[in-house]
Amino acid sequence: AVKIPNVDNPIRNMSGGQRQCVSIARTAAFASKLVIMDEPTAALGVQETAQVENIIRGLKERGIPMILISHNLRQVFDLVDRIVVFRRGRIVASLRKDETDGNDIVSYITGVKGTEAA
Repeated sequence: AVKIPNVDNPIRNMSGGQRQCVSIARTAAFASKLVIMDEPTAALGVQETAQVENIIRGLKERGIPMILISHNLRQVFDLVDRIVVFRRGRIVASLRKDETDGNDIVSYITGVKGTEAA
C-alpha cells in the first residue's frame, strides 16, 4: 500500500516520491498484459522504495509479466526471476537468477565476461 498523507491533495502538490508511488500504484491496479518499469525507485527514499518493491512483488504474485530495468543489483536479485544484461546496446547475458550471483552479473556489465545470451 502506498501511503499518501492526504488523498485529496492534488498530484501537483505531492513530492516527487509520492508522485512516483501513485504512478506505480496506478500501473499495478490497471495492469493486465505487461508492465515495464525503468528505474522505478531511483529517486525514492527508503520507505517509498519499500512500498514500490511490495507493489512489484504483488504484480509478480498476480502473474503479471514485468520488465524491470534497474542498476540496483540487490533489488534485481530480490524481485526478478531472470536477469538480462545489456552492454553497449547488445544482450551479453540472459540468466536465471538462481544460476548466477552479483559478481557474475557485474562481470557481464563491465565486459570481463563475454556474450552468453540464452
